[in-house]
Amino acid sequence: MAHTGLRHGWTTGACATAASTAAYTALLSGEFPDPVTITLPKGQTPSFALAVEELDAEAGSAMAGVVKDAGDDPDVTHGALIRARVRRLPPGSGVVFRAGPGVGTVTRPGLPLEVGEPAVNPVPRQMIREHLSEVARRYGGAGAVPNAGPDVEVEISVDHGEEIARSTWNPRLGILGGLSILGTTGIVVPYSCSAWIDSIRRGVDVARAAGRTHVAGCTGSTSEKTVVALHKLPEDALLDMGDFAGAVLKYLRRHPVDRLTICGGFAKLSKLAAGHLDLHSARSQVDKGFLAELARRGGADEELADAVAGANTGLAALQLCAAAGVPLGDLVAATARDEALAVLRGAPVAVDVVCIDRAGMVVGQAEPRGPGPARRSTPPR
Repeated sequence: MAHTGLRHGWTTGACATAASTAAYTALLSGEFPDPVTITLPKGQTPSFALAVEELDAEAGSAMAGVVKDAGDDPDVTHGALIRARVRRLPPGSGVVFRAGPGVGTVTRPGLPLEVGEPAVNPVPRQMIREHLSEVARRYGGAGAVPNAGPDVEVEISVDHGEEIARSTWNPRLGILGGLSILGTTGIVVPYSCSAWIDSIRRGVDVARAAGRTHVAGCTGSTSEKTVVALHKLPEDALLDMGDFAGAVLKYLRRHPVDRLTICGGFAKLSKLAAGHLDLHSARSQVDKGFLAELARRGGADEELADAVAGANTGLAALQLCAAAGVPLGDLVAATARDEALAVLRGAPVAVDVVCIDRAGMVVGQAEPRGPGPARRSTPPR
């Protein structure tokens, strides 16, 4: 990536495709291609070195493994060994996917896979089928239809995957036992945070499938605890929004629920109030001049407004206003709520906002507003 100086990497789906292709090639030809080359959905043709290989011709199975290289992206699966074991099946079976050790199984509806299926997502499945079909055509194996593939079982596993998955969204999404095999392009773009945003979307899907009408977008674990204490929401209604307020709002605009609570630190939510949809400190900053203007709206005199504008941090500005009886926290919450509603563009979602300090204490709130049922059923403050 010449424009950034960062290296891109490969998705778990690309690695699983490479490993499957190598294993099936060995099963038909007796030799493992090393490196093994695959074609990604957009035409790129990366090659992958094999880390492990095993051929059992008598049992009709072969296994190959690839170490995932995520490039310069801080991906929890970087360095993971992704294995594919390919076994012959009776004619007419097609390609059957199995979850090996370290790959999760879907246990809740709302995901792009049926309950009970291994967590190998649709695009990696299609990539694997197409590559196995090409191997079958080249070496004379049964099956040459791209959408069906040959008659084999493909078991994908990830060494230590169950342990790694604990630091992902999978347990909350109902994907149990390990990681998901993901990727729509095969390429990991450094710091694109596409996996996080995709997890937000899948969290909304799971909540909707479970019949949840109230979800919460939280910036971290402290805000999650606050929301649970306030609203008694179940785990599958909690969205790990992080810094990606825009991702939550834009997806809910197309896939609405009745009510959204946004909960986070005062400083982060002041950025949303100022119109920023990415709340990361590298991409947006607390605007103390903006806070000073909000303070004026709340009754602050010029001396206090000047002090807020010159405050060292957002928290310091909040404390100055609290000492003077100016409800800056509530003003930030209300303005953030209105910004969220503007992004939703009339979608039937009522929004309320809760601002907290680092200890999890509520320092500002805005009651639900918007076209969702919560607006009609909740009295004004």
